[in-house]
Amino acid sequence: MAYFHEDELKYLEKTATRIREKIIETLLEAESGHSAGPLGMADIFTALYFNILQHNPKKPKWPDRDRLVLSNGHICPVQYVALAYAGYFPLEELRTLRRLNSRLQGHPHRGTVPGVETTSGPLGSGLSQAIGIALAAQMDKKKYWTYCVASDGEHQEGNFWEAVMFAGKHKFLNLILIVDRNNIQIDGYTEKVMPLEPLRAKYESFNWHVLEIDGHNIEDFVDAVNEAKAIYEKPTVIIAHTIPGKGVSFMERDYLWHGKPPTKDEAEKAIAELRTLGKKIVSEHE
Repeated sequence: MAYFHEDELKYLEKTATRIREKIIETLLEAESGHSAGPLGMADIFTALYFNILQHNPKKPKWPDRDRLVLSNGHICPVQYVALAYAGYFPLEELRTLRRLNSRLQGHPHRGTVPGVETTSGPLGSGLSQAIGIALAAQMDKKKYWTYCVASDGEHQEGNFWEAVMFAGKHKFLNLILIVDRNNIQIDGYTEKVMPLEPLRAKYESFNWHVLEIDGHNIEDFVDAVNEAKAIYEKPTVIIAHTIPGKGVSFMERDYLWHGKPPTKDEAEKAIAELRTLGKKIVSEHE
């Protein structure tokens, strides 16, 4: 079990709530973008940027930094907000999301946003990119870790499974895949559109070490990453079970929020709920 000082855990949980609030504000300003996925992954991205990753916002190209590849690029609002809070660029720039000539496009673009390692758009290609980065680390005898965040829906892409097989065969020990298992995609629920289960058994059959966690429990996630780093025989996938739209009651588990932003009234209701959640977090740690 990961040991967190109570103040540290409170800080991480409060940060995740602030990130959710800022996601709502950013999407409202843009009048475009995805809501459910970014909200659902706020805890994971908080843990990554504020506890797990070895990185330096003042030196985004530091050669020994850990790499994070976002395969499902449409949830980039959560990455942009996490990067801004971590100090990679000013929070005010989040207001430019999806605007003409903005660095913060609807899918991340490598070379324009500091801290963004790869360009993503077409689903299913991120794991292949991450494998290339992990292979480069091995060839260069570097010790940084490569993390890949992927959606469950993109497991319906054939090229994704080619990458899964390749990584399993070549035993990339410096690669950790994080799957957002939120059970939704733009056309509905994954198990109705194209069933993915038994997902764990599929990964195990391709020679992966599989961990399943509550994707909203930061301690569980940090524990899983630590266990992954202790596995030497095969790559590790962390299947993070998340609630799409987490923290906003009228968005939670509703696939219709996969690809739309809130209206002004909806945003106000969402932020009010999240601020109440933030106060609850503080009171629970007192």
